Amino acid sequence: MTTSRVPLSILDLVPVASGTDTTTALNQSVELARLADSLGYHRYWYAEHHNVVTFASSATSLLIGRAAEHTERIRLGSGGVMLPNHSPLMVAEYYGTLAEMYGDRIDLGLGRAPGTDPTTAAALRRGAAATDTFVEDVVELHRYLGSRDGGPGTVNALPGRGTEVPLWMLGSSLDGAAVAAYLGLPYAFASHFAPQMRHQALSLYRSRFSTEFSTAEIKRPYAMVGVNVLVAPTDDEARYLFTTAQQMAAGIYTGRRGPLQPPVKDLAAVLSHEVAHFVDDFQQVRAVGSPETAVAELEAIVADLEADELIITTYTYDPAHRTRSFALLAEAWGLDSHAE
Repeated sequence: MTTSRVPLSILDLVPVASGTDTTTALNQSVELARLADSLGYHRYWYAEHHNVVTFASSATSLLIGRAAEHTERIRLGSGGVMLPNHSPLMVAEYYGTLAEMYGDRIDLGLGRAPGTDPTTAAALRRGAAATDTFVEDVVELHRYLGSRDGGPGTVNALPGRGTEVPLWMLGSSLDGAAVAAYLGLPYAFASHFAPQMRHQALSLYRSRFSTEFSTAEIKRPYAMVGVNVLVAPTDDEARYLFTTAQQMAAGIYTGRRGPLQPPVKDLAAVLSHEVAHFVDDFQQVRAVGSPETAVAELEAIVADLEADELIITTYTYDPAHRTRSFALLAEAWGLDSHAE
């Protein structure tokens, strides 16, 4: 199979491994951003999550700012900011400040879900009713980041106004696809954890895409899709190391979420048949294996979903294995390395 090599990007939730701590995870994350910058990855995004011991990615703007201080060319952004948790003005001020500090390297991906449980969502901001104003909030946020002064008596985002930070719409269902199409925004589909609707959602986005609304930022549909990836020198080692991510997915199903666990040789001995079936379906959009295997699987995903870009997520118990995975993939995919 031949296909064009689309850009590769990285999604980081700043995972915390058992036996370590948050500080360690945060330091590992910034080192990985530096590596990604040198290897030629296109974007490095952080995803907002709250009240989950597995991840340390609740404050995306702070993570982006730290990564920007240690990188030179890679685009940095949110994948995403969960807009129901925040006022549009504050988001515009945070990301406008980042843009003023670091120039045109900042992306603002927006999600409709709270990124947490309902109790925590209520503690974060406006309660369950906040999701009803999502489209209006996106429009308001777009206005804050635009170049026009709203006039006397109008609130402006300062910093923020005139930065025109690019907006992205995130989604895992048909709803997000419809909103992205209507608003004329690039679309990132979360097929790495919600694969069931990927074909329908991407088809809907492309068929309904319009540039007529004031928020339109691109002339034609642009779709990025999430993929679970783990690359190792051999297929067997990659599958073994991937059991850490599989155990993490099992914790989502059982409600017993915790730090990343070491890989296991016999996953069937750890997971029941029911849980294993969920995990396999949950992570079905994946590329796990040697560099050759992973590239072939990624090319198949690009062809199947007509993806314009891939954003990959990798979980390993040992951070050195995650670093190696990204380095092996960058070389095999033919990224333009900026390593010294």
